[in-house]
Amino acid sequence: MANDSYDEEYLEDEHIVLTDDEGQEHTFELLDVIDVDGKRYAVLTPEEEEDDEAVVLRIEEDEDGEEVLVDIEDDAEWERVAARWEEIQSEWEDEDEAYGTYEDESEEEEDEDEGDWK
Repeated sequence: MANDSYDEEYLEDEHIVLTDDEGQEHTFELLDVIDVDGKRYAVLTPEEEEDDEAVVLRIEEDEDGEEVLVDIEDDAEWERVAARWEEIQSEWEDEDEAYGTYEDESEEEEDEDEGDWK
């Protein structure tokens, strides 16, 4: 999926549609855009799959100034980006533990709403 283009509007709705080498479209949820060593990376998760595997692609500009997503082929670069993503996930988990998770809040709101209907 190297050099797959995406539009800035996808960042707003947090979904990106990429076309693979065989012409098939795949929809991804944009989890985050991270900076590592002065480069930006899109962290995506496939909507069609239920696993927790993230796809990380480097954000570059093509000759027309359009942003494109590019596969990370350098192992050392990949290791740096993966380590930073793990740090961010750990920070999120720490925040969830300190403040409670969003899911917990949603469940509480649902419980409160159910009480109003009785």
